[in-house]
Amino acid sequence: MKNSKKKKRKIYKTTILFIVLDIIVAFCFFITYGPYDKLRNLYVTTAMKTMKHQYLAQIFYSDETIEKIMASNYFVEIKEDSKIEDMVIDTSEKDHYDNKYQEELLTRDPGNDLYKVIDLKIGSSNGYLVAIYQPEKVRLISSKQFNVGGYGERILTMCERYGGVVCINGGGFIDYGMGSDIPIGYVIKDGEVVWPLNNDDSTRGNLIGMTAEGKLMLMSNATGSEALKAGVIDAMEFGPFLIVNGKSLEINGDPWGRAPRVAIGQTKEGVLLFLVVDGENYINGASLRDMVEVFERYGAVNAANLDGGQSSSLVINGKLYNNPPAAAKAQGGRYVVTGWGLIP
Repeated sequence: MKNSKKKKRKIYKTTILFIVLDIIVAFCFFITYGPYDKLRNLYVTTAMKTMKHQYLAQIFYSDETIEKIMASNYFVEIKEDSKIEDMVIDTSEKDHYDNKYQEELLTRDPGNDLYKVIDLKIGSSNGYLVAIYQPEKVRLISSKQFNVGGYGERILTMCERYGGVVCINGGGFIDYGMGSDIPIGYVIKDGEVVWPLNNDDSTRGNLIGMTAEGKLMLMSNATGSEALKAGVIDAMEFGPFLIVNGKSLEINGDPWGRAPRVAIGQTKEGVLLFLVVDGENYINGASLRDMVEVFERYGAVNAANLDGGQSSSLVINGKLYNNPPAAAKAQGGRYVVTGWGLIP
């Protein structure tokens, strides 16, 4: 009798398992071969813009189909530099506001004249917009030294070492699976090109920099020397630029899918903006269009995308404030090489 009950329980559990597997398979086929192009495009573009999970698209689609989907989802880069000469930084509270978003941005939290955190909801994901009222105190932070064979530092550690109050991750780095301590592209710190080490201006890139006055300087296809001549004291290379001189990125379809994302921007008053959006291992998060729309809403005249995904980190007062994907969260944030920090 007991053996009979055990067999029934085993059969019941096996049946439930196969039903669950059937549902998962049916769902996957619905997404990949169903009537909804938007779901299919989102699935492919999201997978193909990751470093390690492109196989998720490749197991369902041919290279030709993937190429066709990627070609129909794209953005047109903004190829101009930000014009900051006429910007006068005045982040004080106003007697009159243009709209509710400007009022929300410029109205301080009691007793805090350094920054304000505005909680957002982007789709099903949480977002965090940090308004920084003293942009001249935002500086580039980095790992101790760019070292072949090293793995960088968590923003949590980096921020503490620099004495930062609010910090986010910044530029990209060569990824050997676990990461590395080698930046991709230029890094400028304290008015000096620190990467590449043998800087000879032989390369160009999209530079995201800060001037001594606290102005966000975006330079398209520039060299390190050109950035220094323009007054940039800190910079890293990444992109795309989301808004330049009030002109937003032209986006067709959904080129990079949804993912955890990080970006930096600045309003006409000079308020510097850190934008971080959570996402669960590329299931949700923000699209590039979402990031642009948040910056537009809050009046950014210049904004640029930073490294996202597992690297996404927002540290406030010594604690990891956002909720990065599981693998990164378990270690208190991914090891990266550069970031931006509000350092009083």
